[in-house]
Amino acid sequence: MSILVFGHKNPDTDTICSAIAYAELKGKLGKDVKAVRLGEVNEETKFVLNYFKVEKPELIESVSGKEIMLVDHNERTQTADGFEEAKVLELVDHHRISNFNVDEPLYVRMEPVGCTATIILKLFKENNLLPAPTTAGLMLSAIISDTLLFKSPTCTECDVKAGKELAEIAGVNIEEYGLEMLKAGTDLGGKSESELINMDMKIFEVDGSKIGVAQVNTVNEAELLERKEKLLVEINNIIKKEGLKFFIFAITNILSNDSTGIVAGDGNAIIEKAFNEKIDNNLIALKGIVSRKKQIIPPLTKAIQEA
Repeated sequence: MSILVFGHKNPDTDTICSAIAYAELKGKLGKDVKAVRLGEVNEETKFVLNYFKVEKPELIESVSGKEIMLVDHNERTQTADGFEEAKVLELVDHHRISNFNVDEPLYVRMEPVGCTATIILKLFKENNLLPAPTTAGLMLSAIISDTLLFKSPTCTECDVKAGKELAEIAGVNIEEYGLEMLKAGTDLGGKSESELINMDMKIFEVDGSKIGVAQVNTVNEAELLERKEKLLVEINNIIKKEGLKFFIFAITNILSNDSTGIVAGDGNAIIEKAFNEKIDNNLIALKGIVSRKKQIIPPLTKAIQEA
């Protein structure tokens, strides 16, 4: 039976592409590993998979009874159903460690870089291997996505170096391809409110409080803000269903590198303290904020802990 490798629920480009890349690496090292996914792929990831002519991984509902490897996440609120009944063998990630408990020792590779694919390239090279050109293209796409073409504050020199190496292997012009790819990810017109929020939503647990933070990239935030009331209905449904304290839906403009947050729930004081901005009619300006991992979750965590 194949070992399953996967990233978080509501998968993004790094989660999908890193799962595929890690499965390739493990295959080259003699393991029977299969990349799978925990949800539907978004428009950006569809563009990437189509561009490099790669099939999307199989969708799975539960990992109960399976041997598994995790990439691009570790929090229990973001991983697969059946996690407690699975055997976790390995973890490769670039996020904070939180709510992660296992019964047995495992291999863990965590680095404070902008993208999981950057770490996976290091692992290829440490084993004197290189990814196939197509896989290199997927890994490059993951780095472009997670670092917003090297403009995000999460981006490190390691990510830039890895991106250049992978572009050479893949035979891709980073700037041209990267802009085309990011633009493809902002095509949101045909999405329902539920689809917009669930495209890239994560639930975090901080000091016993569960909070939700979803994010979309756009070049026209006004178009999405026109749908605010309908989005709030959907957000409040999620708050009720998941038992969340509050929810922020961050709409990020990839041209201006600013975000606007649609806020709901019982957390206005915490959110205002975290970002030193007032919430007005369920909206908060998040100037210069593009990264959930580095610019949204840390100040919210601090504000909750100090409340």
